Amino acid sequence: MTPDEYLARLRELTTGFAEVARTGDHAAPVPCCGDWSLRDLVVHLGNVHRWATVIVRTGEPAPQDFAVEPDADLATWYAGCADGLVEAMREASPEDGAWNFTAAAKTKAFWFRRQVHETAVHLLDAHRAAGTEHTLDPFIAADGADEVLLGMLPKVKRWHTPPVVTVPLLLKTSDTGHAWLITPPGENDVPSSRRADPAEAAGAVVEGPAEGLDLLLWQRVELDGSGLKITGDVDAAETFLAGPFTP
Repeated sequence: MTPDEYLARLRELTTGFAEVARTGDHAAPVPCCGDWSLRDLVVHLGNVHRWATVIVRTGEPAPQDFAVEPDADLATWYAGCADGLVEAMREASPEDGAWNFTAAAKTKAFWFRRQVHETAVHLLDAHRAAGTEHTLDPFIAADGADEVLLGMLPKVKRWHTPPVVTVPLLLKTSDTGHAWLITPPGENDVPSSRRADPAEAAGAVVEGPAEGLDLLLWQRVELDGSGLKITGDVDAAETFLAGPFTP
């Protein structure tokens, strides 16, 4: 997507998140987020937006302080954080240089994409806490998987021991037609990854809905609940998919 398209999506997602923050039980637990409550999740995402806003405005790394407490009603405070981020992006030139923590190009455009996926996954978290139904748009989910596999996986040693890859693995989305080839690591112990033709040969093929793949990479679902099917070397694919891949 273009930066403008990401920005439009971000506005939709933050609006939806603010609504759950307004109507949900702030004490409700958030599945897959440790001991967080919905309130903790809202405070976290609002502070992530504030952090990203500074980077979008300056292009420079900024200190992370994700524990700043709201100075207003929770939903109102969150909406203000989101509005500040959107405004900073509207004023920014996406092609200008900016720090980021992945293998992606060091431009402000990175943050347009990153904040869409940060918000998309946490909006799902919020709906789960609230007990309401929500699904990811398949193309947003496929783009989210692409961000993890091509941007975060190459830098995974910053956060975790790299996932094990013993044979070439082809990951395919059945609903959007995207595919990525993951191959065993070279000298740096990190698996290689690239976009691929869905028909490429591999030692194992993992195929299913984009949402299932994205949420599995973000450890929001287990493999059994992802809708993904494995053919070929099942053990090798399951070992890789155990991750972790993300910060």
